[in-house]
Amino acid sequence: MNTLELQKMANEVRKGIVTAVHGAKAGHPGGSLSAADVFTYLYFEEMNIDPKNPNKPDRDRFVLSKGHTAPGLYSTLAHRGYFPVEDLPTLRHLGSYLQGHPCMQEVPGVDMSSGSLGQGISAAVGMALSAKLSNESWRVYTLLGDGEIEEGQVWEASMFAGFHKLDNLCVIVDNNNLQIDGAIDEVCSPYPIDKKFEAFNFHVINVADGNDMDQLREAFKEARETKGMPTAIVMKTLKGKGVSFMENNVGWHGKAPNDEQYAVAMEDLKKVGEALCQK
Repeated sequence: MNTLELQKMANEVRKGIVTAVHGAKAGHPGGSLSAADVFTYLYFEEMNIDPKNPNKPDRDRFVLSKGHTAPGLYSTLAHRGYFPVEDLPTLRHLGSYLQGHPCMQEVPGVDMSSGSLGQGISAAVGMALSAKLSNESWRVYTLLGDGEIEEGQVWEASMFAGFHKLDNLCVIVDNNNLQIDGAIDEVCSPYPIDKKFEAFNFHVINVADGNDMDQLREAFKEARETKGMPTAIVMKTLKGKGVSFMENNVGWHGKAPNDEQYAVAMEDLKKVGEALCQK
């Protein structure tokens, strides 16, 4: 896909996120919206995957370490063709396969169940090591929240990945600077994030705007070309991106819009889509 096509798809993914969380009357829209562009880039451009064959052995793997942003992953998987977009409003409903955290046994395209913060990167590191031991060429991508990296397990996994030179591993940090209790630098600052990963023998790529497709394209190209060490992409993003009243507002970390707010949000995203169509 070219950049404009990716931008249009990311906007559709955002519509799916808002629709899913509204349908659930619960969920995590803020961090899902900030990561919508990287979700879109990974599944529509970067990763070797096949929605018609979700378990093909040589596929690239993705682990959503910040599992509470499942609405973002679900919307992306649906738009990529893993399951019907019409199922998104069943998020968190009794009997739905789309629950609050991703379940690999239930959701096509989910490579690892996640939700306990810090554990996803550990699973991703294990997958990457497995690929190395088996001389497989597939890559592993994992998305972490910047609040999540306050968890000690993240750094145990990073130490292991750096020591074992897992250059088939790409760790992505969604640095929107907000977690459930407020700004991360006021709650328990993990800054400087890049220097910490460097200390664990990672190649680090700082992305000034993780909501910009061209910058993401350059970062993932550099990650693929990096040999002998894992890569960490630290991308600055806007929490709630695309929805006027959610942008950079910590209150929308884990709250669903009511009917009136849903209408405003969808109108915001409709305008974004219309502007993209005029480019």
